[in-house]
Amino acid sequence: MPTIKIGVSLSANNSIAAAELPERARHAEQAGLDSAFVGDHLAGFRPILDSTVVLAGAAAVTSRIELGYGTMVLALRQVAWAAKQVATLQQLAQGRVILGVGIGGPMYGESAWHAVGVPYRERGKRTDAALELLPDLIAGKPTVLNGHELTLAPGATVPPIWIGGGSDAAVRRAVRHGSAWFPSMMTAQAARPAIARLTEFADAEQRPVPMLTMGGVAGLGSDKSTVEEYAARLASTYGIAPEQAAKLPISGSTRQAADRFAEFAEAGVRHLVLGIAGGDWERTCDLIAEAKAFLD
Repeated sequence: MPTIKIGVSLSANNSIAAAELPERARHAEQAGLDSAFVGDHLAGFRPILDSTVVLAGAAAVTSRIELGYGTMVLALRQVAWAAKQVATLQQLAQGRVILGVGIGGPMYGESAWHAVGVPYRERGKRTDAALELLPDLIAGKPTVLNGHELTLAPGATVPPIWIGGGSDAAVRRAVRHGSAWFPSMMTAQAARPAIARLTEFADAEQRPVPMLTMGGVAGLGSDKSTVEEYAARLASTYGIAPEQAAKLPISGSTRQAADRFAEFAEAGVRHLVLGIAGGDWERTCDLIAEAKAFLD
């Protein structure tokens, strides 16, 4: 069976104390999971902590697990500062960073964009422009910004860049700038047509096909009503049909979850990053790790 990496979201919002987040990353590492991710935004429909600071805290207490942005809203930032932060984090993490990049979903609204003076409708174009410059800036190579050359030092190894979003523009962005396409809230059955779509765009650009990674949801250890409630929130937040949202949470026994992971792997997904449905984050994390062990 093809291999698949399994990661979790640290849920870096107001549901727990910020000081507990590094311990969550360490817990995920000790459980045997492959990655820990945090979401990113300036402001929006729920409180959220700064992603780079959270990942730096996680880097300080872990040594193996990959640490990812899921996903950085790059267009809200001045690209040189974003590069400086990513390069510093990459040094702290000793090369374990995954740089997910997205344009910011509509559920967050436009207040953050007004605050930083970036037109909401230009976020895709600005993301593309920033991605052209970001790798060289992170690497410490001379880069021309606003007509002036800048070299950031110390540089760092450029992390894998995963491009989030489900639109054609996101797929094209992944082909041009990413090592992976990173859509969320898809079933395993949707993976094969997603890869076909990715391949079609890559062939048109005469570029290598990025790997497919996905964001999902796990409700292991939660009762049926909790999982159903979480699925209903997904439908509302992401504009997904309720019957489709009901298929997204991975729940049931660890054996059943392992079978779901295997379906993703066989469909071509190479890394699955799971949000936690329910209140007991550590217990769910352990059950995800137990399910993953069936595949090893």
